[in-house]
Amino acid sequence: MPMTEQATGAHHPQPRARNGGSSSATVEHVTGAQSLIRSLEEVGADTVFGLPGGCILPAYDPLMDSTRVRHILVRHEQGAGHAATGYAQATGKVGVCMVTSGPGATNLVTPIADAAMDSVPMVAITGQVASGAIGTDAFQEADICGITMPITKHNFLVTRAEDIAHTIAEAFHIASTGRPGPVLVDIAKDALQSKTTFSWPPVMDLPGYRPVTKPHAKQIREAAKLITQAKRPVLYVGGGVMKAGATAELKVLAELTGAPVTTTLMALGSFPDSHPLHVGMPGMHGAVTAVTALQKADLIVALGARFDDRVTGKLDSFAPYAKIVHADIDPAEIGKNRAADVPIVGDAREVIADLVQAVQAEHTEGHTGDYAAWWKDLNRWRETYPVGYDLPEDGSLSPQQVIQRIGELAPEGTVFAAGVGQHQMWASHFIQYEQPATWLNSGGAGTMGYAVPAAMGAKAGMPDRTVWAIDGDGCFQMTNQELTTCALNNIPIKVAIINNGALGMVRQWQTLFYNQRYSNTVLHSGADTDGNAAKGTRVPDFVKLSEAMGCYAIRCEDPADLDKVIAEANSINDRPVVIDFIVHEDAMVWPMVAAGTSNDEVMAARGVRPDFGDNEDD
Repeated sequence: MPMTEQATGAHHPQPRARNGGSSSATVEHVTGAQSLIRSLEEVGADTVFGLPGGCILPAYDPLMDSTRVRHILVRHEQGAGHAATGYAQATGKVGVCMVTSGPGATNLVTPIADAAMDSVPMVAITGQVASGAIGTDAFQEADICGITMPITKHNFLVTRAEDIAHTIAEAFHIASTGRPGPVLVDIAKDALQSKTTFSWPPVMDLPGYRPVTKPHAKQIREAAKLITQAKRPVLYVGGGVMKAGATAELKVLAELTGAPVTTTLMALGSFPDSHPLHVGMPGMHGAVTAVTALQKADLIVALGARFDDRVTGKLDSFAPYAKIVHADIDPAEIGKNRAADVPIVGDAREVIADLVQAVQAEHTEGHTGDYAAWWKDLNRWRETYPVGYDLPEDGSLSPQQVIQRIGELAPEGTVFAAGVGQHQMWASHFIQYEQPATWLNSGGAGTMGYAVPAAMGAKAGMPDRTVWAIDGDGCFQMTNQELTTCALNNIPIKVAIINNGALGMVRQWQTLFYNQRYSNTVLHSGADTDGNAAKGTRVPDFVKLSEAMGCYAIRCEDPADLDKVIAEANSINDRPVVIDFIVHEDAMVWPMVAAGTSNDEVMAARGVRPDFGDNEDD
């Protein structure tokens, strides 16, 4: 079946000649299951997160004998998927998860969708009922290829043992090249049990799959001219720059041009937060300077970004004065949300490297950008509307302060994984990200329950790094069972529960837009009639729960104990550590652009509308 860069659909491998591999390859007589494990070894999959069951069980027998593949037994298949994602985001390698058919496979749907939205290279291997029973509603049968067709980069249904090796090779190639993404390989049980031969490398047959990596020179030259001609340019950097390993090239381009840099939620760490050219994160909860810079720019150079609705706000009012240079490896993204004046299809690393040369050529010809007036505005906004917070008047813990101190006290190179909601936004603002692949989160899908298993995957892949999961009490209750996996597999992550007794971001919207009617957002029994989360009995008790799962657990309620508790957590590396931070319930995430409104309506704080001195709001 011909495939484009973003092809989806169940690909049924066809018989093919097996004479295209290495002439020196040794042919082994194996079962399909043995072929699967040998293939995983050969593609370099050193870690697999999984949970066995009937249809995938044949693969688990030879897995026991493998000395090159470590299997980590999760407590829920969703945990396996998010762990594979966290592993991939932290290491840059393909993450792997393996589960059984039916409900095992459907429990992977959320992490597969999550990986697709955030362009994460992942291979999900699922067992399927025997080929003769497919389509009969057999026990634990689910058409997982059909179910995941819209959320995989590609997927395969394998019904013959001889197709397993080349399918695994193709799956890893597709997942990790072009725009990365999840690939599903569904293998019938009888294919795992049948006899076949194994030789490596296999022949890969992917007609039509040829991602464009080298950008067109004419487009690059045109982009360079626009950069030097612009008065108010912005480099709008997305997660694609991180995926391409282009962070060094980005720094060269930014310093060469002198243009301001804004990094999306998925790109934090791709350009140092402390760099003077960095103006912050854009979007619904972005820094005022970053949001406003895009709105008032006359040129936006989008690199590996997709003009997501959380960045643009109301699309027809986004960046009304700006010409657009849009560079992306996925041609489907260019022009999807915002028309591009200069479209560039290519790998971000090659695009940026070529842009550097083209801008240098412009400089040699005497064409340099003059951004002095632009930086005068940017610096005024940056000084007037910094991202900040107020400490609670009642002396309770500020969630922003908790997260900020975790970041400040963390060892060099610490990896931070966040759940979704208020704590995610605070972690994006109040931790400094100076290095790539130190910030992991669910950006596109916004998946609650992401943090703990993703942190587990990151720590499994980077065992020498400290890994903190910044989680909310709502998110934590979705996937905390993977702490048992961490405790039993020597994966000593650290978890900060930002416990405000509520579904915090939903509560914030109820405060702002629903007249403080707190319908079903209080998470424990200690609520009064006004919906305020009272101190007292907490169900569950996160300290007891975490201790029961083999973790060291602490509760922190007093700001005076904050640094001591964080230092204690950093000092324990023989087991997972969980800190239950009891924080003020009414803290809110600011800045904010209300959903469906223009970015021109950004609020720096509650009731504080920035004044840019241009009378546009009159």
